[in-house]
Amino acid sequence: MNTFQTITAKEFDYNPFQLIGDEWMLITAEKDGKVNTMTASWGGLGILWNRSVAYAVIRKSRFTKEFVDGADHFSLSFLDHKTYAKELGYLGSVSGKDEDKIKKTGVTVNHEDGVPFIDEASKVLICEKLFVADMKPENFVLPEIDSKFYADKDYHYLYIGGITKILSR
Repeated sequence: MNTFQTITAKEFDYNPFQLIGDEWMLITAEKDGKVNTMTASWGGLGILWNRSVAYAVIRKSRFTKEFVDGADHFSLSFLDHKTYAKELGYLGSVSGKDEDKIKKTGVTVNHEDGVPFIDEASKVLICEKLFVADMKPENFVLPEIDSKFYADKDYHYLYIGGITKILSR
């Protein structure tokens, strides 16, 4: 297991556009003693309700959604993309419903305050689930969003998590 230090949100000095959009993240949660994770490249960081928050979106078809829905907390793990590109790609394209994809990729699950995260990460956000909403087509202001990103009608759900801890190596 790797050694992490706890840092504050003010000390988390990373560009979220690069970190999430280019490096990607793993959304990880536990349900009934089983852990699942998925790669995501859409999300963000900010301030809401006077708290540091992270948000992520998960399509309704994703197996990981069941885990995040069944948990009070989830984590966002950021791995070095150059080193773990193959694993990140696999974890984002194969369903944990069909196989133990965590075991197959060789990444390690660790826990912080009872919340699972991926130990190979360089940065981890431990999040308390605060808000969930489904993205409905009638709420898109620009109609091309629906036709461009949701032709198959597999809409995302928006998850907002209050960041309770940040781990960094």
